[in-house]
Amino acid sequence: FLDFLFPPRVDELALRDVSLDDFLALVAPRLSPETRPGTATLLPFNDSRVRAAIHEAKYHGSERAFSLLSSSLAEYLRDADDVPKTRFDLKSESSRSNLVLVPVPLGKERRKERGFNQVEEVVRRALHILGEEGANSFILESDLLIRTRETASQVSLLREKREENMHGAFATTLKLRGTSSAEISKHTYIVVDDVLTTGATLQAAIDALKEAGALHIIPLALAH
Repeated sequence: FLDFLFPPRVDELALRDVSLDDFLALVAPRLSPETRPGTATLLPFNDSRVRAAIHEAKYHGSERAFSLLSSSLAEYLRDADDVPKTRFDLKSESSRSNLVLVPVPLGKERRKERGFNQVEEVVRRALHILGEEGANSFILESDLLIRTRETASQVSLLREKREENMHGAFATTLKLRGTSSAEISKHTYIVVDDVLTTGATLQAAIDALKEAGALHIIPLALAH
């Protein structure tokens, strides 16, 4: 009856009967060569359930979609062989993780329009799922990168235009620029985006971190 009064969106409906176990079964990490270094991707975007989750999180802030995507990311971060886990003494004030999670930022206008950055939300919730393990191994830094300009949506652009559109689109903030190169080089920066297509967005973010002195960067996309 409620569906009759308030018809659900197609993507919303697609997620309704997807169990968490079924969604996690779709997680199949692979290395995609579209960026330098290559990007670790977790989920197949051509699966209708994955597309629905990405769209629902991105455009509608769906709690159900965030739950599925953050659980997938948490599972990867917990078990991934290419992410060097480091244990620290939580009682020591000098202890801090050398694994820094950097969500790809939105432009100011797009952030204002949506009210949130869907990638940042997924990362934040994944760390919450990991609990003490996540707090002890990762730092979320959502303000290391900024968009230097508003960019056109990548959805309808060809590969060459996507690269042109994103070239120089990111810069590091004073928070990173005020850090010594020796300190920056100690950390591994895991740059997270939602969907990898041509890799233009992630590559622009990687390049900005490299220019700031980052030596160890792992690009990560929720879907490909």
